[in-house]
Amino acid sequence: MDYHIPLYKDHLYHVYNRGNGKEQIFFNEGNYDYFLRQYHKYTADLLDTFAYCLLSNHFHLLLRPKVNDPDLISEQFRKFFIAYSMAINKQEKRKGNLFQRAFKRKIIEDEKYFYSAVYYIHSNPVHHGFVKDLTTYRFSSFNSLVGNKETKLCRNEVMEWFGGKKNFIEFHTGIKKTYFSDNYIIEDDK
Repeated sequence: MDYHIPLYKDHLYHVYNRGNGKEQIFFNEGNYDYFLRQYHKYTADLLDTFAYCLLSNHFHLLLRPKVNDPDLISEQFRKFFIAYSMAINKQEKRKGNLFQRAFKRKIIEDEKYFYSAVYYIHSNPVHHGFVKDLTTYRFSSFNSLVGNKETKLCRNEVMEWFGGKKNFIEFHTGIKKTYFSDNYIIEDDK
């Protein structure tokens, strides 16, 4: 399965997980912001982050480790998930695991997968019916990447990969079906 792929320095990964039993992991707007703050707190020294999307019962991240210590990275993710879970369990007066199993990860092995993963992550709210236009969804990195406000994302590198902001926006709003392959879709019903 995708749980045991080590996260090695200078490789890109699509990391994702969902709520235990497909249950919610975000219950109000503050939860989304808290998730991102905790993610940064536990991983900023270890990871570069290029894209994310947070939906009510799952999340997606596109990242690259800065260090060659997969065990340390996994441990920091574990601490991050525990801290977030404890806060949500307290808030919602619930017990037990918030997340389903260990987080999953897929290595981005080629350029086509990279572009497809970025689009897939940002279009996830459309795919799941939260919005009709991916540019209107608040809890994805799309608007942070195209905006001018300070961000913890690797905005400049993403824009370089896409050949600039204009190309990045056009790719997302006018993607050709021939470029985006179903081989890169991660909808796990198991």
